[in-house]
Amino acid sequence: MTSCYFAYGSNMNPARMRARGLNFVSAESAVLLGFRLVFNKQSHCKPSVAYANVRPASKCRVEGVLYTLANAADLDLMDHFEGTPVRYSRECFQVVTSTGPRATWIYVANPAFINNRLLPESSYLMHLLAGRDFLSVEYLQMLSDHHCVLSEPIPGEQGLLRNA
Repeated sequence: MTSCYFAYGSNMNPARMRARGLNFVSAESAVLLGFRLVFNKQSHCKPSVAYANVRPASKCRVEGVLYTLANAADLDLMDHFEGTPVRYSRECFQVVTSTGPRATWIYVANPAFINNRLLPESSYLMHLLAGRDFLSVEYLQMLSDHHCVLSEPIPGEQGLLRNA
């Protein structure tokens, strides 16, 4: 099975991946077609805030980062950080890259942890924005404009987000 992982949430930040000890040999732009990015996965540490999730939506797309992991064992470490199999399930999907379609692992929130009345924290959104080198200008603007709950700012990143 593939050792590729499609990040659409905070792991779009390559520095976050490295800080978690996740080794990757490459990172490239990718798109998940037929899905929409939503912030409806309830945080287990802060139940009043949301993390990223994807849900089916025709004519929509989710942009993100396709990482080729250094080895398949890194998937076990990814499972730990994503709370798999309890909070997220790891599923195989197809994404589109500049070189064509690729099979990859994607984490999808389990229904028991979905809460559509929450917003992400500003510091969480900053991790998504850190993937700017892999995202379109329009997608970056959508992320920047997303309403959020203010959290402690990340140095040098103030003023990029709209609060609730």
